[in-house]
Amino acid sequence: MVSIALPDGSKRAFDHPVTVAALAADIGPGLAKAALAGKIDGKLVDLDHLITTDSTAEIVTEKHPDALEIIRHSCAHLLAQAVQRLYPAAQFSIGPVIENGFYYDIAISPPLSESDLPRIETEMRAIVAEAIPVFRAELSRDDAIRFFTERGQTYKAEIVAGIPVNERLTVYTQGEFSDLCRGPHVPSTRALRAFKLMRTAGAYWRGDSNNEMLCRVYGTAWLNDADLQAYLHQLEEAERRDHRKIGRQLDLFHIQEEAPGMVFWHPKGWSVWQAVEQYMRRVYVECGYQEVKAPQVVDVSLWKRSGHWDNYKENMFFTESEKREYALKPMNCPGHIQIFKHGLRSYRDLPLRYGEFGGCHRNESSGALHGIMRVRAFTQDDGHIFCMESQIEDEVAAFHRQAMKVYRDFGFEADSVAVKIALRPELRLGSDEVWDRAENTLRDALRKCGVEWEELPGEGAFYSPKVEYHLKDAIGREWQVGTIQADYLMPEKLGAEYVDEHSDRKTPVMLHRAIVGSMERFIGILIEHHAGQLPVWLAPLQAMVLNVTDAQREYVHDVRRALIGQGVRVDVDVRNEKIGYKVREHVLQKVPYLLVVGEREREAGMVSVRAHSGEDLGTMTLDAFAARVRNDRPT
Repeated sequence: MVSIALPDGSKRAFDHPVTVAALAADIGPGLAKAALAGKIDGKLVDLDHLITTDSTAEIVTEKHPDALEIIRHSCAHLLAQAVQRLYPAAQFSIGPVIENGFYYDIAISPPLSESDLPRIETEMRAIVAEAIPVFRAELSRDDAIRFFTERGQTYKAEIVAGIPVNERLTVYTQGEFSDLCRGPHVPSTRALRAFKLMRTAGAYWRGDSNNEMLCRVYGTAWLNDADLQAYLHQLEEAERRDHRKIGRQLDLFHIQEEAPGMVFWHPKGWSVWQAVEQYMRRVYVECGYQEVKAPQVVDVSLWKRSGHWDNYKENMFFTESEKREYALKPMNCPGHIQIFKHGLRSYRDLPLRYGEFGGCHRNESSGALHGIMRVRAFTQDDGHIFCMESQIEDEVAAFHRQAMKVYRDFGFEADSVAVKIALRPELRLGSDEVWDRAENTLRDALRKCGVEWEELPGEGAFYSPKVEYHLKDAIGREWQVGTIQADYLMPEKLGAEYVDEHSDRKTPVMLHRAIVGSMERFIGILIEHHAGQLPVWLAPLQAMVLNVTDAQREYVHDVRRALIGQGVRVDVDVRNEKIGYKVREHVLQKVPYLLVVGEREREAGMVSVRAHSGEDLGTMTLDAFAARVRNDRPT
């Protein structure tokens, strides 16, 4: 007898071994038709997998969380089969699943280009229409080497040759195409309905630049056409909102080869930066932080004591002077501990909150750099709270309220903010006992706030777990920005102490916190979230004054001076161009307000106000317009 437990708690008993497909049919014909694979005792298997012992079982349909990975893996085989039909001399290496899709590395001469993709995709759809069944077979290593060598697939044979001799291998065959693979796969090509080939690229065999260059073909695959179209629309929107493209269009910043991963801020971009920084500086003051500034370059001995040397050295920049080795700071925390230590601290001083717009440098690989989103030189709205363990919950709760207000002010509503706890990584400082305390303290603090969270095993910093804040932008992408971390270790390693109520010396807990995180990255997120049309209080230029004829030139400059005196960021356009041309140009530059001045406005001492949306807001006094701009600022 074989007893099989199902997800709903029921059991099915058979007097003989049974395949996953037969189990699905026994449950119901509709399930059998929808089945893609099975999950037996937590392991994904094909429908022809034979269940021989008592087991737990799930039938994987399109509604199952694992379905999409199976679909994408099967689409990689579908791609390879189509290429083999069209280019019989092609050789295949690997074709894994990746985020949102799959790729296949192919040896082919000449290499495929993006102009070849529509033809390949058409062939893929023809294979789907043929509803070719997919079969799985086990082979020994030697038989698998022989199998692929006879078919001229030398890359597959080389992969197999690197596998231990006694290991059984699986080969999947659909029609004339066979591939080495662990599986599982869909039972028929008919199950693959929503896919698209995206682009080609070069890729070295086994990732080694000493090896030959292969052609990598990328594709995306989804459960249905609606999901595929939604994803393609998101890609189009992402392209339209790309902060690098908008940054050039609006003349905000640039990055050049002589300073890779480091930003040259132009006047308009620096205006956005200053708006964000001054807002966050106000948050510092309102929440009881004292602003400090620590050195940018510090002797490596400090980084050795802090643990960065052993756990973070490969991400740091180093320099030397007078036979002493220094490091550019990758983080601000050791510097803030030095400030805390400079003087005797009492428990009455705690919590002590330091804040710094601290410039940091991290040696990111060149391949990871991405506009201002991933850089080597960046500034954080960084802060550290030195407190007693009994104060942690209140401090985390206060931080949570601060962070949620900040995100709302920047245009992210509460339902677009996800809270997560990143737990202990494999490479870390401290004992499991210390990590247990730190992780549980963060959980307790979030419970106190009534917050639901997701846990991320292994993703904490090497010195502490952390609460992370992830923002969902206007097109559904998630960005990790703020964080608060409960650190029991670094203050002790660097000798931070306070005197408690019994005159004993104790080590404080240090809470590392940031709300926007990297200023560069956060500004990039804002640009993409708002598609460059920043809220009025953030916009580099809040208004542009335009004259209709040359007779208003002097008045336009008077308007500019008056509005600047009221704190409005404003410029003028007095070029000898038609007013319609000037309006269109500044609309493209995403200026929130256009102030048009003709003879009637000049005589009345007023301006005609046009919003970027095209709405005519009528004629206003300068005081009324300045008040409108001020009212847009968050309170």
